[in-house]
Amino acid sequence: MQLATQILSLVVVVLVVTGIARRLDWSPPLCLVLVGVAGSFVPGLPGYQLDPELVLVGLLPPLLYSTALRTSLVEIRANRTPIALLSVGLVAFTTLAVGLVAWLVVPGLPLAAGFALGAIVAPPDAVAASAVARRVGMPRQVVRILEGESLLNDAAALVALRTAIAAIAGSIALWQVGLDFLLAAVGGVLVGVLVGWLAVQLHKRLVDPVLDTAASLVVPFAAYLPAEAVHGSGVLAVVVAGLILGQQTPRLLAGPSRLASRINWRTIQFLLENSVFLLIGLQLRQILSQVADSSLSGWVIGGICAVVLAVTIVSRIVWVFGTALARRVLPSWALPWRYSAAIAWAGMRGVVTLAAAFVLPAGTPERGVLVLAAFVVVAGTLLLQGTTLPKLVRRLDLPAPDPGEDALQQAALLHEMTRAGLDRLNEVRTADDPPEVIARLEDTQAYRSDSAWERLGAGSSLHETPSAAYRRLRSEMLDAERKVLLSARDEARVDDEVLRNVLSSLDIEESILDPQEDNPRATGRELRTPAATAGSCAHLAQPGKATSDGTGCEDCLREGTTWVHLRLCLECGHVGCCDSSPRRHATQHFHDTRHPVIRSYEPGEDWRWCFVDRLVG
Repeated sequence: MQLATQILSLVVVVLVVTGIARRLDWSPPLCLVLVGVAGSFVPGLPGYQLDPELVLVGLLPPLLYSTALRTSLVEIRANRTPIALLSVGLVAFTTLAVGLVAWLVVPGLPLAAGFALGAIVAPPDAVAASAVARRVGMPRQVVRILEGESLLNDAAALVALRTAIAAIAGSIALWQVGLDFLLAAVGGVLVGVLVGWLAVQLHKRLVDPVLDTAASLVVPFAAYLPAEAVHGSGVLAVVVAGLILGQQTPRLLAGPSRLASRINWRTIQFLLENSVFLLIGLQLRQILSQVADSSLSGWVIGGICAVVLAVTIVSRIVWVFGTALARRVLPSWALPWRYSAAIAWAGMRGVVTLAAAFVLPAGTPERGVLVLAAFVVVAGTLLLQGTTLPKLVRRLDLPAPDPGEDALQQAALLHEMTRAGLDRLNEVRTADDPPEVIARLEDTQAYRSDSAWERLGAGSSLHETPSAAYRRLRSEMLDAERKVLLSARDEARVDDEVLRNVLSSLDIEESILDPQEDNPRATGRELRTPAATAGSCAHLAQPGKATSDGTGCEDCLREGTTWVHLRLCLECGHVGCCDSSPRRHATQHFHDTRHPVIRSYEPGEDWRWCFVDRLVG
């Protein structure tokens, strides 16, 4: 009962603090650490001792796995050089720098113990960095690099720590260090690939969303434990398995299974991530009690902790800008200096650092001081870097992701998918298929595509687009339908299993309704086609200098109808309305004239569409 009460109290505090922090736009990780620190000194509060095995075996695998599931292999490959330099090179550099400084400033500390401390504080925390990065709107490439680094740096740091602890116990040759790293990397990758392949085969044979989700909960531990048993990197095994599953599950799982798995993993990740930050703060009282046994004075211990914190921060800055200067030799690391500055300052540490500190052998000289130094690095980086990173991002004027570009990419992709679906429908339909069914399928496809295009356009003549009106009206209908269902439940007129099935169908339909606002143009920048989305053809390559002084769709103005968004024919200057409009005059103009290219005629938008090749450019 006492354990259950402690766990419940922990979860309640996490929910309350995180909710308040989000409402006040504060950093939830930092707030949780501070609340934990304050709570550690409250008389009578139970001591939440952080067990290293619990963190490294119980918490770290599912956290890494959930992140790997959402990480794109394509993005990892595209940023492989900076990710490798940060996750391996920077870990080694920080380990050496902090280790040497600790050996110099801590009286009687063996060099191996200094390197152990360096390995402990080397890996930044994925949770804190990516949470701040997404909250302040960092460029997506920076976020991808930070997340890729955090997926792999724990493996390098823990292998380095294991080697340093072995050196504390006795001498270890340099070739053994290299062999340990090689065996850990190869073993971790092989086990991860094997577990990932087995998980793929399992998911192919599961059709129940509950079984699919339950199987996914087993994967991180099934990868971590065997890898550690063969002296490989369990962290690397979990990451590899997660990347494989993340790449393959869209082909393997049905929609309900993916929806259930996504929601469950988001919930698990939220609880684990935020609980560990609270646990970090709750360790302070216990750590200080261990430091009390040290022969060093308080001033000396405080100076040691400050020096370790400073070296940890500075070593990342030196490494990031040092490798950035080598971009002529390493062109794939050719990031703008502003991106490098943000990456250099996004070095917040987290629970892995503190858990690794508790792994230090009991006989390590000045063990309590080393654990306190690790705590100071975690709390200090969260406080110094976590609170100032948003200001740095704003001062650097880093380009945040443009929701308009996102909407344009989504619209182009959905248009391509819609055409593929309609083409397939035309291939498989037969004369016996009911015409009303075909019409319903075509209308569904048109609604999905049109709703994406309608999110573009800052100067629409309509206050409400057709898709927005559909969502508003359908939402009202769903509310009425749900009231009837609940009334039937309360009056016991329908079996509970039937009620649940009907309610589930209502929930799925409600989730399909796009909740995003129709006009995502919030950045003020001119909307151009992103390079990754832009197609090229002979028609789009033409300059197209036609202009117009019109203020609306020429045909709509003549007919007295209403348009949604405006398009300009680049060959003759005709202004027509898009396919989201009831009359679709821009498309009709193409059929009448065969003029292939139009340009958005909405304020702040400069993108083109080729009717012939069906490309946005």
